Amino acid sequence: MKRRTFLIGSLIAGSGLIAPALAQVTNISDAINKAGRQRMLAQRLAKAYLQLGMDVDTEHARKILDQSLSVFDRQLVELRTFAPNPETKASLSESEKLWLDYKQLLVGKAPNKNDGKNILTLSDKLMRLADDSTTQLEKIAGNSSGKWVNLAGRQRMLSQRMSKLYMAMQWEIAPADAGNLLDGARKEFIAAQNLLGSASVNTTKIKDELGLAQQQWLFFDHALHHAEDPKTRHQSATNVATSSERILEQMDKVTSLYQQLA
Repeated sequence: MKRRTFLIGSLIAGSGLIAPALAQVTNISDAINKAGRQRMLAQRLAKAYLQLGMDVDTEHARKILDQSLSVFDRQLVELRTFAPNPETKASLSESEKLWLDYKQLLVGKAPNKNDGKNILTLSDKLMRLADDSTTQLEKIAGNSSGKWVNLAGRQRMLSQRMSKLYMAMQWEIAPADAGNLLDGARKEFIAAQNLLGSASVNTTKIKDELGLAQQQWLFFDHALHHAEDPKTRHQSATNVATSSERILEQMDKVTSLYQQLA
């Protein structure tokens, strides 16, 4: 097995993104983290589907798709059980309805461009519903810890959203404004990363992990802006896919560290 393949496989196998140790929501900070992870998974699933359609790093794309489906299913049940008020319950109920439609598109037949376009639409609708739930939970928490968990957790989503948009453009199924959407997500990520870096609550560990995330961001950003060349298009897409997973894992660590401050 090639070293790169082994490395990414190790990241997938060892990440808390795949199998969170807790089988239930333990407190409001944990709820914010998991609700925020749902919006990321909505984007990550679409990214993996597009990779399969483009034949890009398919072994890991299939693992990511299968594992992300399982995590989204489980966390949706956990969050609905925990939901502390009618507003949050309503948002999660809407997510569940949309999730059933989304899941049917993701599995059951070979990836194709027509379904891919519908997946792009549903991935964003599901992301917005998950974001609503996360924001509601942050308001209930009413503390700075909830704010930082939400913000750091949103970076996970943005990493997958940028990768998804890149793949959609490469597969030529992206909406007309995909380039602007990608640029907007990039600017939002950079601004949020700067805000996280200046947070007064940061411990030495958080600062160190944010530094590592910044290093991963440089690789990811370079991959996203690699000069277009038909001869290297497949490798460029692979670089985007793998570097997006690395920064995702790193920001998941940061999010968990902020959760521990609660």
